[in-house]
Amino acid sequence: MEQIKITEVGPRDGLQNESKELSVAQKLEFIRLLNEAGLCQIEAGAFVSPKWIPQMANSDQVFQELQKMNLSGELSALVPNLKGLERALDCGVKKIAVFTAASESFNQKNINCSIEESFQKIEPVVAEALKKGLQVRGYLSTAFYCPYEGHVKAESVTPLIHRLSDLGVHEISIGDTIGKALPNDVTELLTTLDFKSLPQIVMHFHDTYDNALENIKVSLEQGVRHFDSSAAGLGGCPYAPGAKGNVATRSVVECATQLGYSTTVDLHKLKLAEDYIVKALS
Repeated sequence: MEQIKITEVGPRDGLQNESKELSVAQKLEFIRLLNEAGLCQIEAGAFVSPKWIPQMANSDQVFQELQKMNLSGELSALVPNLKGLERALDCGVKKIAVFTAASESFNQKNINCSIEESFQKIEPVVAEALKKGLQVRGYLSTAFYCPYEGHVKAESVTPLIHRLSDLGVHEISIGDTIGKALPNDVTELLTTLDFKSLPQIVMHFHDTYDNALENIKVSLEQGVRHFDSSAAGLGGCPYAPGAKGNVATRSVVECATQLGYSTTVDLHKLKLAEDYIVKALS
């Protein structure tokens, strides 16, 4: 049975859009429970400005404590610039993620710069991270629809995917940031990509309009085997009005199983993580 990969983004992308800020201890327990459930790739925090994303303010302490825990797999962190990379390295992070978007308006709202300027920011981060032996993920947000510009054409997205690839990243997460993509949008984009010439492609769907699982199905048909998800469907984006949470990890596992794929996730143990985080945020 062919296995799909899942990157659990709840501790970062999930929590950053929740109004309640969790303590270091609460985040560590959430991450521990996720890992215990078989989630081996977890985005555990972000080295961003606490002024803009206060929910990630204690990421330094979280990663310092995670180094003392006997967790399996990969723990990654979102890093916006060289200063953030320096913080990540000081905390022993082995995998980072950089980000840009396919929409000029979203880039301006999200990181206060153009697409071109965003690449100028992340290029030295990727280069330094690779020099230090880190794994690097590249996020491309608003790859289908932008909350400010509407539909984003596939022909404007694919060059950005190849540009991220040229930087040397190990995987590229293609984001449906406001959850508006339909299966035909996903098929159109993926059929234009030459998978053999690219790093691992990851699909990052939000479930705003209940299309995420259908989008995952067509992604599997196109050859994608790696997806982002969030326990209990946490998340959204503070700079994308109306963006419902990420597709729920449980839903991805159940969908994959029904289609004949396997995962490393134990759904009974996943429920413990779901119950814990829902209670912690209530």
